[in-house]
Amino acid sequence: MPATAASPHDDRPTLIAVAALACILQDVLHEGLGHGVVAWLSGAHRLTISTVALESDVSTRWISAGGTLVNLMFAAILWALLRRPQRRKPVTSYFLTMAMAGNLFTGTGYFLFSGVANFGDWAEVIKGLQPHWLWRLGLIALGAISYFLSMLVVAKSMKEFHDRHDSLRRLRSLCSTPYVTDGVLAGVAGLFNPAGLFYVVASALPSTLGANAGLFSLPDLIRWRGADLIRWRGDHDGKLAPIRRSAGLIAAGAVLSALFIFGLGRGITWSR
Repeated sequence: MPATAASPHDDRPTLIAVAALACILQDVLHEGLGHGVVAWLSGAHRLTISTVALESDVSTRWISAGGTLVNLMFAAILWALLRRPQRRKPVTSYFLTMAMAGNLFTGTGYFLFSGVANFGDWAEVIKGLQPHWLWRLGLIALGAISYFLSMLVVAKSMKEFHDRHDSLRRLRSLCSTPYVTDGVLAGVAGLFNPAGLFYVVASALPSTLGANAGLFSLPDLIRWRGADLIRWRGDHDGKLAPIRRSAGLIAAGAVLSALFIFGLGRGITWSR
């Protein structure tokens, strides 16, 4: 059971494993369920899903929007689970929070990214809509506002790993570990992508590293009590204990990371 801890020495291999599992979940939801399933239901006869993109013989606005919408839907589900007033193991809370953060930051970050760069899923969604500059400006505004609100939600959940009398060292470790892990996974898996290196540079790394940049601001946001702007039932009344080593999670993270890199990274093709 979670309890107030005397020492915040979290097990780094377990943190990396949890971060990897959360990253893989977010990516599979985005590319597989969001883009892939929508494309299949839209009548695609052949499609290839990888960690970076979906290649399909059918293209619609709904297919382009599907990845983001699924990420946001699952972020809402994870948020609801975190709101439930119950005690959890620290590692469970950390996984749910990182999974929610990955889905929220990817979902809201894509609005901002596509609006600024005029590239990516939502650039395809607004393609041809006029006046185009106004649609891009709308995406930028939506992305900036929703991303900041997402940071507040994630900070609220991360707050239970911190006591106001502590330094920010533990929080910085809990936030930097998934950022680095996600970047490594996205970059290495992208190297095997059948679409080529372009998508690694133009899509995989920017969407991952850019979307997760908010993780670095969370410790300061919590320190300055920005997380207190959001209140919900079931707030934890003490700092969660350190995350202990879990051989099962480490093994699961290693196996699924290998499948993610060497399996989904190379692309999986369906046809009918």
